[in-house]
Parts: sequence; structure tokens; C-alpha cells
Amino acid sequence: MADDKDAIHIEDDDARAASTPGILRYILGISLLLAIIAMSLIWIVPALYG
Repeated sequence: MADDKDAIHIEDDDARAASTPGILRYILGISLLLAIIAMSLIWIVPALYG
């Protein structure tokens, strides 16, 4: 086992060489909302007029 004092600790951004702005959660949330609206319309419109 290696000692903890020998461990190398690198920040997430440095290890990935990229930043993590968190915009993906907004894209997924908006996509989910649009999918729910679309599926609801596909179900509701024929029920009203069919």
C-alpha cells in the first residue's frame, strides 16, 4: 500500500484539461420537458378531435 503522503492530488479541471460549466443539465432538462409536451400533445389532440 502506498502512503497517503505519496498520493498525487490533481483538481478535476486540470485532470480533464477542460472546464465543467454544467450546461448539460439545462440541455437535458429542456429536452425532457419538450419530450413530455410532445408526447402529451400526441395523446391529447386525438382524444379531443377523434
